[in-house]
Amino acid sequence: MGSKQNTMLMPPWLEPLLTTSFFTVCRTHGDAARSECNMFCLDCNGDAFCFYCRSSRHKDHRVIQIRRSSYHDVVRVSEIQKVLDISGVQTYVINSARVLFLNERPQPKSGKGVPHICQICGRSLLDPFRFCSLGCKLVGIKRNGDASFNLEGKNEAIMERGGEGVSSRDHHNQNQEDDQLRESSKQDIYPPTPPPPPSSARRRKGIPHRAPFAS
Repeated sequence: MGSKQNTMLMPPWLEPLLTTSFFTVCRTHGDAARSECNMFCLDCNGDAFCFYCRSSRHKDHRVIQIRRSSYHDVVRVSEIQKVLDISGVQTYVINSARVLFLNERPQPKSGKGVPHICQICGRSLLDPFRFCSLGCKLVGIKRNGDASFNLEGKNEAIMERGGEGVSSRDHHNQNQEDDQLRESSKQDIYPPTPPPPPSSARRRKGIPHRAPFAS
């Protein structure tokens, strides 16, 4: 795939974002309270930086914040969908926010009964999406060229249809996923109460014993 076609299917900052190391301590503001490098500038396309660096060096730039879930980097859907077409990527609800993972996460091979898996790494998915992360979608684009991260073509298609950015099918998938996550969390937090033991219909009365007479 040529570099021109690559630019059409994905922005130039995507691969640097996926290979950047986050949550290191800022060299400039290491003694400050919010010194972890959890931000990335889409305009500068450089290393990760902290909250204070953003205020001083990236004030008017496009910046996204990276978060952590189980030691893996995630980004909020509300932030990334403004600059990237994330269709086909599985999303999750974590701490009341919908997020997606930047890169694939290692896991044992999925069992035969798993209905939905990532087309690249084989990870089991909650819903019928194609990819588990942005990284796997990137590999899929390079391999097959049948997907895109570019929002321009998607927005043009939406304008032609006269519709909104989220289809009714997307709403259905999101609601279904929320229900599954809520159900699984309930099962983890509140295990089912075991049924009470069956009570015997009749109980035989024992032979009455009189208290011994006092001597």
